[in-house]
Amino acid sequence: MKFTKKTELGDPSSNKQDFIDINIKLSCCRYWLLDMWDCHDMVFPFWRIYWNKNLGGELRHHKGIYKMSPDYIYIIAPFTSFSSQFSKKHVYNTGIHVSGKHLTDDINEADFEEKSLFHFFVHFNLGVPFDHVYPGVFKIKLTDYLKDRLHYLTKKLKIENKNFKMTFNLKLQSFIKEAISNIGAELWKTINIDERVLNVLRYIEINIHSKLSNSNLAEIVNMAPNSFARLFRKEMNITLHNFIQKRKIARACELFEHSEKTIEDVTFDLSFSDRYHFSRVFKSITGITPAVYRSGRYT
Repeated sequence: MKFTKKTELGDPSSNKQDFIDINIKLSCCRYWLLDMWDCHDMVFPFWRIYWNKNLGGELRHHKGIYKMSPDYIYIIAPFTSFSSQFSKKHVYNTGIHVSGKHLTDDINEADFEEKSLFHFFVHFNLGVPFDHVYPGVFKIKLTDYLKDRLHYLTKKLKIENKNFKMTFNLKLQSFIKEAISNIGAELWKTINIDERVLNVLRYIEINIHSKLSNSNLAEIVNMAPNSFARLFRKEMNITLHNFIQKRKIARACELFEHSEKTIEDVTFDLSFSDRYHFSRVFKSITGITPAVYRSGRYT
């Protein structure tokens, strides 16, 4: 009797292949009829994809202004400071002011095309290290593939807005992967970072609820604290302290979106000294208070 050669992980070849695992974690996907979209100086710890079916939407990042076209999608990297507005109904120059409703199948779009914005958006994370890239807004031309996915997703969202079937989830994830693959190779430099930094990144993610000190993290890779701090900043373009703060606030946002935890609960869970300290750090990173974020008054 002949036995087949034992293969590792189902690979019959001796040539080792290296793949990069991207784990998409979806926060929301919606199709809205917006009457107002005056949102200023927003910074959030997740990726966003925006698409407007009609004209009138604008994004601002630093001094750049993106007049949103239906022929493009707009991808916003985590921790990017940006503002948005619907030019036909622009009222506020500060704060976050959004009004609108879920776009349903029984709404005649022609009745609203001139006075409202047909706005599709999805918020998601890709996991470490892909959620820590250089901030920016990326304008991506719609391909036939992306158009087909958008048509499917928006059509389904108009019918069902809560309980998504497997097909919808798979097509949404394929849409996201195709979209981000068009950004450009320069964005993904963080995947080639030093192995010692990667080990600490993994440790931080697993132990994000704990107090994390520079010296304890340096110990993990047998380095002096100052040497590791320099290495981390060189590889990640951010200080270790600021990175930990951003990851804790990212986790706080997840807890607010996917649990019933109070601000006090999240403060305790993430080992902040008190609610005041947590709120101060949260606002310094996101631009809004935990109370506003938890209320969902943003898009």
